[in-house]
Amino acid sequence: MPVQADVDLDLVLADIGTLVSCESPSDDLDAVARSADVVAELGERLLGVAPERIVLDGRTHLRWRFGEPTVLILGHHDTVWPLGSLHRHPFRITDGILRGPGCFDMKTGVVMALHAVASLSDRTGVSLLITGDEELGSPSSRTLIEQEARGCAAVFVLEASADGGAVKTARKGVSLYRVHVTGRAAHAGLEPERGVNAAVESAHLLLAVAELGDAAAGTSVTPTLLRAGSTTNTVPADAEFAVDVRVWTVAEQDRVDAAIRALPTTLPGAAVRVDGGPNRRPMEPESSAALFAEAVDIAEHAGLTPFRGVAVGGASDGNFTAGLGVPTLDGLGAVGGGAHADDEHVVVAMIPERLVLLQGLIARTLAGGKA
Repeated sequence: MPVQADVDLDLVLADIGTLVSCESPSDDLDAVARSADVVAELGERLLGVAPERIVLDGRTHLRWRFGEPTVLILGHHDTVWPLGSLHRHPFRITDGILRGPGCFDMKTGVVMALHAVASLSDRTGVSLLITGDEELGSPSSRTLIEQEARGCAAVFVLEASADGGAVKTARKGVSLYRVHVTGRAAHAGLEPERGVNAAVESAHLLLAVAELGDAAAGTSVTPTLLRAGSTTNTVPADAEFAVDVRVWTVAEQDRVDAAIRALPTTLPGAAVRVDGGPNRRPMEPESSAALFAEAVDIAEHAGLTPFRGVAVGGASDGNFTAGLGVPTLDGLGAVGGGAHADDEHVVVAMIPERLVLLQGLIARTLAGGKA
């Protein structure tokens, strides 16, 4: 029997407008707290109960839990957009396209999650977690996410879809490093030979790091921010550079990690220290395969627009849950495009379809795959 979305689209759109109109840049703790207030108010109206407000390192996260969790629905209410972005990009709907800062990534998904849970006749076993620091890499919420996911049968991530409404069945893992080099200062004009040039050593190391990438395996190892020295007439005594690593498999992530930590120095007297490491494990296809098959079956029975499953290079909080071995399906939120860009938008007509899909996935999982 086809799944029916038991929601009022006009109300959903109004709620999206309310949330988009409350700016929430991740690095502004007060703004994130105000956004959390809005999400809490929307959720309390729809779900009939206030959320737990969890403040970690000053960042505000919200959780609704209905009994012992079997299904975790995961989203975030912080965005990359600075305060004042609404002046240039106000919330609006024109010709079936919804716009506004953060509408696609991922405030529409947050509102969809609230309405989907509200429509369930029995919410027992559902946990809804909306975090406030995802765009920063989830430094305070990672442990909370992992604790909530353990023991669940499924995690549904309301991040926006991929191109054309595709669901995200795999994501690259991310490792982040800072390579610190220590040398010895000396006057660059009078006695440079007494120095140990940390900038030169850093250059050797940077080139070695860049060689660790493997295009055939889809592994990118990219040196990014670089700093060295203190004055123009001093042999640099210190230097550092950042490294961004993206991988499809845990094996590749571990290979690169071991290689970076084993970097040898070239100049006598230079020393190197590596900080950081894997931030998010890859979300490999096996973690989503069964849930994706369920999603396709629900879509076919409900007459929804067909969609693909795709692997994407960006990471999300779904990497954390998949890394625990919990089945995870991502990209179930808004259909549209332009994340983090001036053309960020959501296709209004696809919101009811995605609500049908989400409702069906939750119901089937709570029923043990038999709904």
